[in-house]
Amino acid sequence: MPVFKFITQRVIQALFVMLVVTLFVAFVIRLTGDPAVMLTQSATNVTEADLVRIREALGLNQPFLAQYADFVGGLMTGNLGTSFFRGSVAQLVAIALPATLLLAFSSMIISILISIPLGIHAAVYRGGLSDQLIRVLSLIGLSFPNFWLAIMLVLVFSITFPIFPASGFSGPLSLVLPAFTIGIILTAINVRLVRTTMLETLSAQYIMVARSKGLRERAVVYKHALRNSAIALVTYLGLQFGNLIGGIVVVELVFNWPGMGTLAVEAIAQRDYPVLQATVSILALMIVAVNLCVDLLYGLIDPRIRVQ
Repeated sequence: MPVFKFITQRVIQALFVMLVVTLFVAFVIRLTGDPAVMLTQSATNVTEADLVRIREALGLNQPFLAQYADFVGGLMTGNLGTSFFRGSVAQLVAIALPATLLLAFSSMIISILISIPLGIHAAVYRGGLSDQLIRVLSLIGLSFPNFWLAIMLVLVFSITFPIFPASGFSGPLSLVLPAFTIGIILTAINVRLVRTTMLETLSAQYIMVARSKGLRERAVVYKHALRNSAIALVTYLGLQFGNLIGGIVVVELVFNWPGMGTLAVEAIAQRDYPVLQATVSILALMIVAVNLCVDLLYGLIDPRIRVQ
C-alpha cells in the first residue's frame, strides 16, 4: 500500500506538471503570430475574408480555452490532431520520437561508460597525475558549447576525414557524431560528479572498517563505495535528462537529425500549434516519467529507502 500511495501521488503531480506545461505552451505560441497569415504568405490578393475562412477551418476562431480543451481531450485519447501544414501529428511524432530517444539514450550510455570509470579512477588516485589530467580534460569539455563541438566534429570527421555522415539519418554511422557530441558534454559534467561523490564516500568510516577487515580494494571501491554513491548519481542523471532534451534540440539542428527538437523548431517557425503542443507535451511526459523511475530506483539501490 505505501508503494501504491507513493506512485499515485507522483502520478497526480505529473499530471499537474503536464497541465501547466501544455497550458503555458498553448498560450505563448498563440502570441507569436497567425497561422492563417503563414499559410497565405506566398499568395496574392488575400483578403481578410479569406483569412477568416482559414481560421474557421483550422478551428482558430474558437476561444482559447475551448481550443486547449480540444487538444487535451485528444491527447488523452491518443489523438494528437492534424498539423496545419503536414498532415497527421501522430505520424510526424511516430517518426521523430524514436530518433530523439535513440540519440538521447546513446548519448547517456556513452557518458556513463566513460565518466564512471574515469571518475572512480580520479577519486581513488586523488591528487595524482591521472587525477589532474582527468580534471583538466573535464574542464575543457565543460567549456565547449554543444553547437561548436558539433561543428568541429563535422569538420574533422565528415569533411577533412570523411568517415561519418555529416547530417541526416541514413544508418548506424549517422548516429556516431551527434551521440558523441552530446556524450562528451555530459561526460565532462558527470566525471566531476562521480569523482566528488566517490571522494566523500571513500572517506566515510564504514569504508575504513571494510578496509581494516582485509577486503580487496576493488571490492571496497565497487561493491561498497560505488553502490552508496549511486543514489546521488542516479538522482543527477535523472535531473540531467531534462537538460539533455534541451541540448538535443541544438545538436539535432546542426546534424539535421529528424527528431523531436527539429520538429518543434519547425513548428515554431510555421506557427503550427498542434505539432508544437504535441512535441512539448511528449517531451515533458518523458522527463516526468524518467524522474518517477529515478524515485522508484532509490528503493532498489538502498534497502533503507525501500523499508521506509
